[in-house]
Amino acid sequence: MQNTCTRNQGWTGPPRKWCSTSAPNPPGTATAVPLFLFRVTRAPELRQDSPAGGAGRTPRPFGSSSTPHLATRALSYSASPSCWRRMASSSSSPAPAPAGESLRQKRILSSKLYLDVPSSKAPVVYSPAYDISFLGFEKLHPFESAKWGRICRYLTREGHLEKKKLVEPLEACKEDLLVVHTEKYLNSLKSSYRVASIVEVPPVSLVPNWIVHKKLLYPFRKQVGGSILSAKLALERGWSINVGGGFHHCSAEEGGGFCAYADISLCIQFAFVRLNISSVLIIDLDAHQGNGHEKDFANDGRVYILDMYNAGIYPFLYFGPFQDFTAKQYIDQKVELVSGTKTDEYLEQLDNALEFLLEHIVCRYAKVDFSPS
Repeated sequence: MQNTCTRNQGWTGPPRKWCSTSAPNPPGTATAVPLFLFRVTRAPELRQDSPAGGAGRTPRPFGSSSTPHLATRALSYSASPSCWRRMASSSSSPAPAPAGESLRQKRILSSKLYLDVPSSKAPVVYSPAYDISFLGFEKLHPFESAKWGRICRYLTREGHLEKKKLVEPLEACKEDLLVVHTEKYLNSLKSSYRVASIVEVPPVSLVPNWIVHKKLLYPFRKQVGGSILSAKLALERGWSINVGGGFHHCSAEEGGGFCAYADISLCIQFAFVRLNISSVLIIDLDAHQGNGHEKDFANDGRVYILDMYNAGIYPFLYFGPFQDFTAKQYIDQKVELVSGTKTDEYLEQLDNALEFLLEHIVCRYAKVDFSPS
């Protein structure tokens, strides 16, 4: 299968398949870098002849026959899921938008996040503002909050990407965030104690809130802008990467797991309105289950979720307060793993889950933090 991730748009390295999963780590690191990857093509409707099996929520109507799908092509996998349940296409006319939906569309249409990017730029979105560093607090959490810059420096140092070709996103403003988030949730971030709970770094609760916004929440908002812009670039160029983002533990009304804003949900809502997308498939390959976007799209028949995760860690600790069984029921297709899963077994299960999706992927969430050992 042709790898279209190496077009001459700032990428100068040899043809390779890393962009179909995640960016390679700099030497000496064990944790992969979170990113969004979009490979966009026009694709036919999902077929309705579903094989038996599969676990997850009750099948919902998926997509609309009146609008073509945007689909990404998985670039390096070729086996098929036995548990995939193809969802019937809905041909019903959309109902009139309620007042809340009209306001959402108005906010999306007036947003400045969809920048016009010159063709001289690569469809790789990054800002130095992504990295989080503040009085060493970032070292109190296992999440490496400066890895985004490290991966870009690695790629430029190795000659795979020119620094001047990177696309700088805008910061998502309050009106952008209100497309998904409630006013109540955004107001809760004015409490340093609340932010400390979300990022799981207790000392943050002692820091004045204006500093928390500048040093912590501002980088998150820049990454949200990058995720939203990446979808537009993917449609224009055929593929796109946001080096940051992927805050899949955050939903419209609740943050957690070092995720303060729901950039996945925001990215998709913007794409529905501005890119004329009729349906989306989320493939979440993080070690943790993506409970945020799953709750946001619980009753949205346009969104189908495949989640492959370790079932014994956050947010599903066997003991403790983090068991999110509500979100789990909204997964259409889940692949549950256990700690200690080896690389070959992981890739085999991923191959099985992706076979049918090769020609029908719409939005691919490729945040991976399994150590390749």
